[in-house]
Parts: sequence; structure tokens; C-alpha cells
Amino acid sequence: MLTVALAALRTRWTTLIGTFVALALGVGLIATMGLGLASTFDAPDRKPQRFAASPVVVKGIDTLTVRVRRGPSTAHVTRRLAHPHPVDIKLLRDLTALGPVTRDGQDAGGGPDAVGVDAPVAEVRRVVGDRAEVLTGDERRRADPVTERDAGALPAVNALLGTAGSVTAFVSVFVVASTFAFAVALRRREFGLLRTAGATPGQLRRLLLVEAAVVGTLASAAGCALGDWGAPHLARLLVDGGMAPSWFTIRRTAWPLHAAFWTGLTVALTGVWAASRRAGRTSPAEALREADIDAGVLPPVRRLLGFALLAGAVFLMTKSLVTDPSGLLKRKTYMTQPMVLITGVALLAPLLVRPSTRLLRLPGATGMLVRANAAAALRRTAAVAAPVLIAVALAGSVPGSAMTVARAKAAEAREHTRADLVVTGADLAVRRIPGATLSASASTAVFVREEGTALIETEARAVDDAKTLAAVERLPVVAGDVRDLDDRSIVVNEEWEQHTVGATVRVWLGDGRPVSLRIAAVLAIGTGNNGAYVTAANAPTAPVDRIDVRLAPGADRAAVVAALHGTGGTVRSTQQWLAATHPRTSPQTRLGLLVVLGIALVYTAIALANTLLMAGSVRSVELGALRLAGATRTQVLGIVAGETLLAVALGAALGMAVTAVNLAGLGAALAALSAPVTVSVEWPVVGGAAGVCAVVAVAAAMLPRAVRHRSAGQRGL
Repeated sequence: MLTVALAALRTRWTTLIGTFVALALGVGLIATMGLGLASTFDAPDRKPQRFAASPVVVKGIDTLTVRVRRGPSTAHVTRRLAHPHPVDIKLLRDLTALGPVTRDGQDAGGGPDAVGVDAPVAEVRRVVGDRAEVLTGDERRRADPVTERDAGALPAVNALLGTAGSVTAFVSVFVVASTFAFAVALRRREFGLLRTAGATPGQLRRLLLVEAAVVGTLASAAGCALGDWGAPHLARLLVDGGMAPSWFTIRRTAWPLHAAFWTGLTVALTGVWAASRRAGRTSPAEALREADIDAGVLPPVRRLLGFALLAGAVFLMTKSLVTDPSGLLKRKTYMTQPMVLITGVALLAPLLVRPSTRLLRLPGATGMLVRANAAAALRRTAAVAAPVLIAVALAGSVPGSAMTVARAKAAEAREHTRADLVVTGADLAVRRIPGATLSASASTAVFVREEGTALIETEARAVDDAKTLAAVERLPVVAGDVRDLDDRSIVVNEEWEQHTVGATVRVWLGDGRPVSLRIAAVLAIGTGNNGAYVTAANAPTAPVDRIDVRLAPGADRAAVVAALHGTGGTVRSTQQWLAATHPRTSPQTRLGLLVVLGIALVYTAIALANTLLMAGSVRSVELGALRLAGATRTQVLGIVAGETLLAVALGAALGMAVTAVNLAGLGAALAALSAPVTVSVEWPVVGGAAGVCAVVAVAAAMLPRAVRHRSAGQRGL
């Protein structure tokens, strides 16, 4: 069987070259993403810098640890405090009695955040007790600001590479499976001859599986080499694009290459398995078949799986809308959830070919033949439409979802403010200004244990006066009154487990203090910007970083602006502040989207080229018959191009239908969250993806010799 398979590969290498390239590229991208992910799990080990000369570092407590339930037992969960504790004056005095204390001027509000101590560590631990942390050896680097920045820079890179890797795996499986299936469909007469010669269905299945194993092994090995070469280039791209910190490099680890290799081989065998089952059912009569009309191209299993995936996609979206609408606004959700819907529609694409072609009314004999050929060659039409569906659906859904969420956030922020001016800065000085109402607030956080199993951190604002806040802000209150907020209460949103006005919730403040606060008001969830509100007394060390200003009727705007400059911050109009703080998409987000869409578009081009090159190479008889019937060479080329464009248009239409469903679900989620519904479609991106597909498809359809050289009808016989 191996000898027969190798002989078939040598004679039919042109039909598998596209599959080889797609699989090698997929394995290479998976290996590249895997190597990148492996490099994001830990920040680089750095030697202590800030207090390198001190044997002991005393650091203010900067984490909150809470016990939660984990099944039948309990565990401790740690979160970083919004306002770390300083090393206070009394502790400094005690440490100074032990030996020299080094300070560098950085503080955590009320004292230095860390100090170096030249004293025996045992004595330092005895004096410090539980008032602060004692660090020695390499642990001293935790006091270095660069250590925190290094750790904070990794999640964005990790998310991008994880999403890109999942898209790569999805598209590669799809492309490889479709190209194998189409290649098997083109070999029906070959399989019929083998069956006539005595080959059993099991032997045909094993033949195809052996071919797939050989191609998969070679392609996976080539892909691993490609990934190992491309990973450092990816790291430089991420650094240059601002997605990764300047120190980010690829670490040489073996497991991503192993995972990519075996994934590629599994994809090859899985992709050909269904096609091999169909090939095993080929009858000897197929060797005599002359008609090229596809029938029975949608087996019951594929039909059932397609409808099941469509039902699953609808169920997932409906469940999210009912239970957690905010989950649909998260990047990982709107970048991966469309794949279920795309797969379901692609599996059912052959069902839609003939009804779609009947709706078209193309002029002339050429148009009639284009419609007839597209409807007759269901496998070819569906094989061309499927990758276009992927490209257009991702181009419409992913950037469209990102833009929809970004615009909804901006519109929500615009609706929620009555301010005429906004002052921002690191530590603003608040003062009374005639002719203006000022609402000063500081960024903080609160922590709550929900259901006893999770410690949830919520962004919050600490305000100086609740009545002033209500005068300057237009918060989406669904229950209670924001003006009732005082030092013993809190404003929460509907996402909290407990969100009943008057109820008491146990929370930990931004500095880690546990308190019980009464719920004064409840806000709508919105796009995620509607956090909690507490008074300044519950965040005493949080510096004021924003002042919202509302001008009184007839007030001198220029005089108020001049007075606001004395706060030490940047004074902007509300529109200028919104433009600066709510951009449509950041450069890093655009780079991430380009990476994901680039992967999908490259795969689409490979799949289209491979499918149409295979299809064109076996159309000699068909095109020769057209020439015998009187068609000119130009008409033949027009028919081939028309069929190709019709299939591309069908794929683009299906892709736009998937996009419409995804964006409709996102719009429904925004409405359920009481957020502005601003559905956006990036038409230049969608049009560009469809245009690239059309150009690649037509060019590939014209390349085969059977298409270009049917100058005489007899050559086709």
C-alpha cells in the first residue's frame, strides 16, 4: 500500500502541492505562536536593581489575600492592591535602630513604598512582623518598578498570540479538509478503475490515509522549521508595533514544536478521514462515468453536523444574551465565537449553491452556461465559496465587533457626562472656582468575594461629594439615588452578585481594608465602564486624577479655564477629552487584528489557488466540447472567469450573512446592557478581502493549461 501511495503522490503531486503548502504554513504559524506563547509565561529574570547594595529590602504590603472555596476545600486568592501600603514613619524609626536605611524618594502615599536595610535578616523580620514584607536575595527585585512593568506587559502579547493561534488552527483544519475532499472528488474515475481491478473499499481508505500521513509528516516537519525561523521575526514585529516590551525575545523550548508537528499530522489525517470514507464507497461503474454533474455531495453526517453547529452557534449566542451579555463584548469572545457559525454555514454551503444560482439572471448564452456549470459542479463551487466565506466573515465580524464595542464605549461616555470641561493629571489640586461646579474624583478599586468562590476586583471612582457628582455626571441609575452616597455606602452596578438598594455588602477597599457598606444606588452594566463609586474617605491615599467641570449659565469660560490651570492638570473640553481617551481602536489593537486577518487571507488565497488549479487541470474534455459547440476562446475564458466570480460572490454573500448575525448578536448584547447600540461594519476591510479573493481566484482559474490552450475543439476529445 505504501508503494502505491508513493507512486500516486509522484504522479499527482500537483494536486497536493496546495495542501502541502497550507499545512506547512499552518504548522509554521502554530509553532511560531506556540514559541511566542511559551516566551510570555514569565518575565525575564532580572537581578535586583533598585536596592542592589542592601542585603534586605522592606516593602510595604501591596497585595490582598482572601480565602475562597475550591470544591470541598479552601484556597487563598491574591490580588494586587490599588493603593499599596507605605513603610510608615514608626516602622522606619524601628528599622533605623537596626542599621543604615536606604531611601530613594519613591513613595506610596504617606511614606516610601520600599527601603533597603543593612542589618541581619532575622532582626529585620522580628521588627517588621506583619506590618510589611521582608525581601532577600533575588526576591528583592520585587521592589523594582521594572519588574511590575515586565509582568504587566505580557498579558496583551499572550492574548494576541493565543487568539492568532486559535484562528490559525481553525483555518488550517478547514482548508486542509476541504482541499483533501475536493482532491478525492476529482479522482472518482481513478478510484473506479482501482475498484474494477479488485481494490476493496478498505484498501482505498488506507491508500488515502497513507498519502495524508506522508504529506502530513513532510509538511509538518517543514512547518516546524519555518516556525523556528519565523518566531524571532514575530518577536521583532511585536516589539516594533508596540504590542510587546522592548526586552521580549523568543525562548527556545521544544514543546511548541512538538505540539505543532503532531497537530499538523493530526489535521492531515483528520482532514482526509471523511474523504476516505466517501472514496471507499466508490463503485467500479465510476470508471465509465462521463457526466460531470455532482449529486449527493452532502452526506447525512455532514448535513447533521452543519445544522448542529448552526444550532450550537445560536444557542451559545442566546445563552450569553440571557445570562452574561457583557461576555459578548470581550475580545476573545467576538474573535472566536464566529468560527462556530462559519463552520456550520460552510458545511451546508452545497445546499445553497443551486438555490442561489437560480435567483441569478445572467444575460446571454455565456451567462446561462455560467449558471448551469456552477449549479452542476457543486463541489467545485462550494470548495471555492468556503474559503471566501472564512475571509469575508472574519473581515466583517472581527474588525466590525471591535469598532462596535469601541464606538459604544465612546457614545456611552458622551451620554454619561454633563461636564463642559475635564481636567486630568497625576495629583490635582482642587479649589473653588466662581461660575463652575467641580466634581473631583480619584481612581481606586474595590474587591468583593462572590459566591464564596471568587475574589472580584472592580474599578471604582472615589468622589469628594455625591451631590456634585450627580450634578456633573449623568450616570445610568436603575435603582436608588447617587446623591445618597456617603462614607458608609457604595454605588455598584447590576453585574454584582448583590445589587439590591439598602443591602449591605462586605468589600475590601483599594488599600485592603475590609468594610461593610450599604448599597446606595445601582447602575446599569453598560460596556464595562460603569464601575463602583465610593467617597474619598474610603480611598484616603488615592490622588485626585480627574475633575469634571460644569459651567454655570453666563459664566466666563475663558476665566474658568485660566483658573483651572492652577490645578496642575491638563484642561480640555469634553469633546477633546473623549477624543483622547476613547479612540476607535489603538495601534496595538489594529496590529492584532491585522495579524489575525492576514492569517485568514493568506490561507484563503492558498485554498482558492489550490482548488482552482486542481479543477482547471481536469477540464480539458468539458472545455473542448464548448469549442466544438462553437464557443470562441474568449467566450470559454469568460465562462471560466464567470463561474469563478459567481462562486466568490456566493462565498462573500455567506460571509456577510455570518457577519450580520454576529453583529446583530453584539447589538442585542449592548441593548441588554443598556449601552448605546452603534453597530459598525468596516466596509473597506470587507471589500478588500473580497477583492483579493476575486483576483486570486480568477488568476488561478486561468492558469491551468486546459483553460489556456483549448484553441481547437478536437484537443478536448
